[in-house]
Amino acid sequence: MFHEFVGWVVDTVNHWGYLGIFVAMFLESSFFPFPSEVIMIPAGYLAFKGDMNIYAAIFAGIAGSLAGALFNYSLAAKYGRPFLLKYGKYFFLKEESLTKLEQFFTKHGEISTFNGRLIPGIRQYISMPAGLARMPLGKFSLYTILGAGIWVSVLALLGYYLGANEEEVSRYLKSATVIVLIFIAGLSLFYYLRNKNKGSL
Repeated sequence: MFHEFVGWVVDTVNHWGYLGIFVAMFLESSFFPFPSEVIMIPAGYLAFKGDMNIYAAIFAGIAGSLAGALFNYSLAAKYGRPFLLKYGKYFFLKEESLTKLEQFFTKHGEISTFNGRLIPGIRQYISMPAGLARMPLGKFSLYTILGAGIWVSVLALLGYYLGANEEEVSRYLKSATVIVLIFIAGLSLFYYLRNKNKGSL
């Protein structure tokens, strides 16, 4: 069933164009977690072939990611934790996972909505603890756009330059993920030290 869904995503990107990217990334960013690679890398390759504009594809991907994140944020903010636990189990969200997300959000602060968008396995759900904490919507949207923008751009450009060679895509995707995670660690440390120094003044 899952493989059929992934196949549908790829077909959607091919046949629906930018709207397909938006819809697929909305789903990826909200309640149905699946690899964003199956959306944005094909989109980048279609741009390479001249069937799409790379900038428009990236914009559609970011917009879909933001819409999905806002959907999760709104559910959490409006209905609270009991609602997420009651229905989240149908979408691979267990109580243990939600607790870990809340701990991640508490530990890293509001910037975790930026960091989380760049971490596999977290990016789909990081909006929920932000909604539960009622993080300011403007700041939440900004951090989401920045984080999603980086990841969507990396994937689309991989598809654009390497889409015809699956082995190269796989190799460079791993390298890109490591680089992104190192960047996150450095940024988180900077953010922590900056706020620690402010608190000591």
